[in-house]
Amino acid sequence: MSKNILLICGSGASSGFMAANMRKAVKKAGLDYKIKARSESELGDYLDEIDALMVGPHLKAEFDAIKDRVPENVTAILMHPDYYSILDGKGAIEHLRSELGD
Repeated sequence: MSKNILLICGSGASSGFMAANMRKAVKKAGLDYKIKARSESELGDYLDEIDALMVGPHLKAEFDAIKDRVPENVTAILMHPDYYSILDGKGAIEHLRSELGD
């Protein structure tokens, strides 16, 4: 079953690079995840079509407020700085899978 994952950061730039690396890791792992990256301001446009939301660690202070905007059926995840800072797509996918129970 395909899962739609949205990454957000402040402007969408760093999450764009992270999403590209995560797409490579997903392909290698044979997972059916569709990964998009957008800026935080665009979050509302995608809430109805995602299964999980991954939030850049630099938005930690806003994470609770962001989580409050997300429907209950969407898993909201605060990304860890250890893999995010080096744009480690494999590390991000491992974190995502553990949160989703996949």
